[in-house]
Amino acid sequence: MPSLRDIRNRIGSVKSTRQITKAMKMVSAAKLRRAQDAILKTRPYAMLLEQTLGRVAARAAQAEATAHPLLAARAERRAEVVVITSDRGLAGGFNSNICRRVQRFLVESAERFEQVAVSTVGKKGREYFRARKIEVRKDFTGVQTHLTFEKAEALSREYQERYLAGEVDAVFLAYNEFKSAISQKPVVVQLLPIQTAAEADASGASIDFKYEPSRDALLADLLPRHVSMQVWRALLESAASEHGARMSSMESATKNAEEMITSLSLQYNRARQAFVTKELMEIVSGAEALK
Repeated sequence: MPSLRDIRNRIGSVKSTRQITKAMKMVSAAKLRRAQDAILKTRPYAMLLEQTLGRVAARAAQAEATAHPLLAARAERRAEVVVITSDRGLAGGFNSNICRRVQRFLVESAERFEQVAVSTVGKKGREYFRARKIEVRKDFTGVQTHLTFEKAEALSREYQERYLAGEVDAVFLAYNEFKSAISQKPVVVQLLPIQTAAEADASGASIDFKYEPSRDALLADLLPRHVSMQVWRALLESAASEHGARMSSMESATKNAEEMITSLSLQYNRARQAFVTKELMEIVSGAEALK
């Protein structure tokens, strides 16, 4: 049976842990609010841009217009998946869920592609795959230290250049899609080549737009911007999901600490009561022996 001093020390240790987890929960809650506002503002623009470009590209294909290289699908031999995780842990299943989803994607893609490379954004993803002997082609460091659109644009530009140079035939993004503070969905979406709408609206399938200055110039300007916006959206989704997962995890840890403190306090009181009872019995026994 542990001594009273041991129980007191353990109670003090758990209280310190509770204070840390409670503070981390409050910090994550504040960051989540900002990240959630950012993603809710970005989603409509990104989705509308994707729909608009899909319709323009679909009409361009129907009109047999010159296709932009980012729209041109080719023989699928080499692919690459960019895994977005966090730099820090203590976020529940946030990192492990998306990494396991990517492992499943690698197995599912074995018949489709001859080779699938893995790159990571975030230290936890890099550590996960290296621990399992899965080669990481490139680790993008410092992206999430201070998240900006310029970093997302630089990342998307690198993959556009690799795709146009023929170094890779398809690029995928793997990240946690933000649903709520307690719900994140691991997804793998295709970034390149850009997927277009299968068909135009039934009401206006034969009606094309008027373009100024031209359709090709419009696609040349908007398609790279669309790729950058999709990367930016994925980074924001992942950031919001991370803060939500960490807030939920720290809230659960705080509750567990409070329950442990209650249990240890009860154990301490029982041990102290047993110690006092033992002392009283020894005093009474000694007094009886002196009579």
